[in-house]
Amino acid sequence: MSAPAPFWLAVPTRFARMKPATARIAIGLVVFLLLLSLTSLWIADPPAISAASQSDRAPTDLALYDQIVAGVRHGGNYYDVTAQALRAGDYPLRPFVTFRLPGLAVIEAALPPLAIRVLLYALASLTAFVWLTRLMPMLSRLAPRIAVVILLAGSILAFVQPELAAFHEIWAGLLVALSLALRRPGRWIEAVALGLAAMLIRETALLYALVMALFAWIEGERREAIGWGAAIAIFAAVIGAHAWAVAQVTGPLDPASPGWLGMQGFGLFVKSLVLATALQILPLWLAALLIGLALLGWFAWDDPMALRMVALLAVWAALMSGFARIDTFYWGLIVAPIFLTGLVFVPDALRDLFARALDRRRVRVQIVQR
Repeated sequence: MSAPAPFWLAVPTRFARMKPATARIAIGLVVFLLLLSLTSLWIADPPAISAASQSDRAPTDLALYDQIVAGVRHGGNYYDVTAQALRAGDYPLRPFVTFRLPGLAVIEAALPPLAIRVLLYALASLTAFVWLTRLMPMLSRLAPRIAVVILLAGSILAFVQPELAAFHEIWAGLLVALSLALRRPGRWIEAVALGLAAMLIRETALLYALVMALFAWIEGERREAIGWGAAIAIFAAVIGAHAWAVAQVTGPLDPASPGWLGMQGFGLFVKSLVLATALQILPLWLAALLIGLALLGWFAWDDPMALRMVALLAVWAALMSGFARIDTFYWGLIVAPIFLTGLVFVPDALRDLFARALDRRRVRVQIVQR
């Protein structure tokens, strides 16, 4: 049985090439993924990141970053200001990764609030535009094109809120998304530069660079792999200098972090994406199922960029499942800016998957006697 014509997409999904037995196994895995996504129902509600919503509680991370930016804007040294702010808020100062890299705070301290807002809107708009130019050719009809615009808007909603501008994941997430959209075979310099910028804002973006370097090497793009390796080396040198600078303003009596071995499981990853997107307005059980389907959609898209996105999501899910705590749920913002657009591939993905699974062709042998 030949693959059915695409429904929403211009080309069939990768499921259209599956053997029937493999497709049946894949359906079982999809059901398991959806059930696993529902484990988010047992994850406690994380604390809000906005100081305005926690007026009766200790300072939030966002309030801390705003305080640091204000201190640098008034002439303070970044590391001195950060150490004082951490101590005042009863935050840990050890190990050195409890201090964010200084780049974002220093830049925001040097700019007026209006300029920061304009930059945030410009970066979010550019990211959305580039992704739409990549996705629209994949969609053959008006309905899916409207759907993908709505889904992209629902994904990027948190990234156009100026009150979150001091939050490192906001900028790093947009830079990662833009980097991935701009990368093409033989054209990688812009992607590497943006990936490096994301790492210098939020250290966990290193995982994105590692994924991209691995794929470039596997696909035989040696120059691109070397480019990602060079970016990682620059990042390592910056981290070394950062660790030294932190050591100058901290001591053995400063409190240490309780660690990041949260062991909250896959449910925290799912809930973080729900809270980072417009899905937060839905009942959690429904939003969790849509997260699982979006993951399916990204895997179904038959494109090398989609495989990179799937690998990044898998790495991020593993990171958050094992190491994120409830109060660090915002790590999910790094992969959230375009996440929901994976849902646009789901109708064709499910149709192709079930079509292949239900294919029960029989080979008929006819003996011709002479």
